[in-house]
Amino acid sequence: MAVLLETTLGDIVIDLFTEERPKTCLNFLKLCKIKYYNYCLVHNVQRDFIVQTGDPTGTGRGGESIYSKIYGDQARFFDVEKAPRIKHRKKGTVSMVNNGNDQHGSQFLITMGENLDYLDGVHTVFGEVTEGMDILDKINETFVDKDFVPFQDIRINHTVILEDPLDDPPDLPVPDRSPEPTKEQLDSGRIGADEVIDDTDGKAAEELEERLKEKEAKTQAILLEMVGDLPDADMRPPENVLFVCKLNPVTTDEDLEIIFSRFGTIQRSFFSFLVPPYVIKSGEAGKVNSHSNTKLTNRCSGTTATQRLRITLFVYEL
Repeated sequence: MAVLLETTLGDIVIDLFTEERPKTCLNFLKLCKIKYYNYCLVHNVQRDFIVQTGDPTGTGRGGESIYSKIYGDQARFFDVEKAPRIKHRKKGTVSMVNNGNDQHGSQFLITMGENLDYLDGVHTVFGEVTEGMDILDKINETFVDKDFVPFQDIRINHTVILEDPLDDPPDLPVPDRSPEPTKEQLDSGRIGADEVIDDTDGKAAEELEERLKEKEAKTQAILLEMVGDLPDADMRPPENVLFVCKLNPVTTDEDLEIIFSRFGTIQRSFFSFLVPPYVIKSGEAGKVNSHSNTKLTNRCSGTTATQRLRITLFVYEL
């Protein structure tokens, strides 16, 4: 009761719950047997949540059950199996995707997190990954666009049934051999699965070092956004304005220097100090020192008389 998925990133083995989910497992096993999943894209990757595939169109809106191959278009979908109740408790749980009408076709998902109870009772659990968790981790880390579609193709190249206790339905259209992919199947409009991406090719050492620093600064900014120190990791002040804001208590001077080093080379940093909010009024600006044209603007709002602002001053190269 197991299936091997040969993907462009490596092999994944799925054990099936054929006793608890006979109809769903029959659908999955026989779709694998007729090579329906060959060259299907992984079209939805939500990090630490789910990986979704099984749609030959690669859009997330296609796919049909094995029963449509036997009984026609009226059997494109089949009803979910809700009993016995099996929960999405661990990473690597495999479920058939609900089409919105409590029915399933061919699309399935694999969980990338634990205790995803809001999936319970919606998507039908019918198996679990027993080998290839490292491959799932690779898929989980892939870069995706705003719609969670990977920038570089990840595909199921081939499916191998390791054990199948379920009889084939009558007139099941099993091919003699795996079909070759069509040009349309492989043309996703994205980076091909076999294309090698080397964004360092042709770059000078100085440029590579600068890009590495930018990536590190971006990572730090995202972390500071997560703890509430920055409203947006991509936020940029005007070139000559240093923002003053209420800071998280755990923020250190080093954290502030990381933030503002993204906007220029810091010649010198001064110690942090506390001032009452009325010392710097909203919109007021002045020089940091006599050797700098850097301006300081208070952008705080809703500060009460009992609160105090901590300020760290930086002087930039101009």
